[in-house]
Amino acid sequence: MRAPITHILPVATIHRERLMSAGGRIIARRAQEVKPSDVIAEAIFRPEHLLLDIGLGLGLSAKEADQYIQSRAGDEVGEGDVIAGPVGIGRRVVRAPKSGTVVVAGGGQVLMELEGEYSELKAGYSGIVTEIIGERGVIIETVGALIQGVWGNCKINFGLLNVLAKAPDEVFTSDMMNVSLRGAVIMAGFCGDEKVLLSAEEVPIRGMILASMDSALTPVALRVNYPIVLVEGFGKLPMNQEAFLILSSSGMREVALNAEPWDRIGNARPEVVISVSEVAYPEVPADLVNYSIGQTVRVVSPPYKSMIGKLTNLPQNLFRFPSGLLTTTAEVSMLNGETVQIPLANLEIIG
Repeated sequence: MRAPITHILPVATIHRERLMSAGGRIIARRAQEVKPSDVIAEAIFRPEHLLLDIGLGLGLSAKEADQYIQSRAGDEVGEGDVIAGPVGIGRRVVRAPKSGTVVVAGGGQVLMELEGEYSELKAGYSGIVTEIIGERGVIIETVGALIQGVWGNCKINFGLLNVLAKAPDEVFTSDMMNVSLRGAVIMAGFCGDEKVLLSAEEVPIRGMILASMDSALTPVALRVNYPIVLVEGFGKLPMNQEAFLILSSSGMREVALNAEPWDRIGNARPEVVISVSEVAYPEVPADLVNYSIGQTVRVVSPPYKSMIGKLTNLPQNLFRFPSGLLTTTAEVSMLNGETVQIPLANLEIIG
């Protein structure tokens, strides 16, 4: 049976695609060294078109409205500029709701092409551009520790890591926030208070790595202006020992947070990359491998959720649980010394 992998690696050579949603202009060059905040590509997305009913706006017929249209095809107008009118005692007018260019004017209507939306793509990681992907983006190679999470709030940033959690299950409270954390990426345990997220935005910080979070805080987490990565997920879950050891020993090192959502089809995950010295290290392993004895695994469902252990046996026969479930299992020796039978579907490999 093929097993999913969550990468928690103290050091590896990492390759990451950075792509725009549409084609644009690539600014970065092959072999260029980039920092997370460097703009590597930019684009002006296709403009929208807006049809204004001048007759309706002025309270006139289409034929009558034409004589009050002030703009003609090719005219550039700004937001709030008068397009047609004034009419009547009330000096009724139609104004441009947004900036753009008039494409067609007549028949009681005006068609506008709105200004395209400018977008820029930042590197997100410190590293070397190894490949240009058409007009869409680049591939960046970096060396560092890699910790993949299970949830992110769709933002990206970088900064120096400030370790607040003294234990994997420590509760993150608002009194732990202070001005000394300005511009830092914070690593903490469980967050169950929205005041923590809001006060972090006021400091402000550059990012937050949490073991877990109360699911009720999701709307607030999506609104704050810094990235949040949950290593374990929702609920009061302690951070696994592998990730906690790497993070807690990486204080004041540069860390990049890409809090993109977990896309199981596109194989993208929220993740943390901690920069290390640029020497040769093995590539990040494949994202799917076969189970084998000796692998480090993590349980992904209760009652052992987020616990880590070693896979010690793979029974050939199906195992029947007290609930009546009959399924393939693995024998796992937990770090606390307990040995348990876990369904293979409830395990993922750490590597």
